[in-house]
Amino acid sequence: MAYPGRPVLEPLPQFRGTNIIRQTPEQRRVLLEYVSREYAAGRSLRELAELTDRTQAAVRRALDQAGVRRRGPGAPPLAAPSGSPRHH
Repeated sequence: MAYPGRPVLEPLPQFRGTNIIRQTPEQRRVLLEYVSREYAAGRSLRELAELTDRTQAAVRRALDQAGVRRRGPGAPPLAAPSGSPRHH
C-alpha cells in the first residue's frame, strides 16, 4: 500500500519572490523573526523553507544568525514509562 504524498506548503505572501532579490534590512528582520518564532513553536526546517520560499540551508543560516539553537535531526525521543529502565 502506497503512502499518500505529503502536502507542499505554499510560500506566505510576505516572502513570495523575496528569495531572488537582495533583501533589505527590514525584509531580513521579518524573516529572522518569523523563522525564530515558528521554529520555537515546532515547525520543521522543511516547513519553514517552503513557507518562506527559501532552501533549508537558508533557513538554517537565518536561525544561526538569529542565535536560535537548532534541534537535533528526527523526531524527539519518546520518554520511557516511569519505573522502566532507560536504554541509551
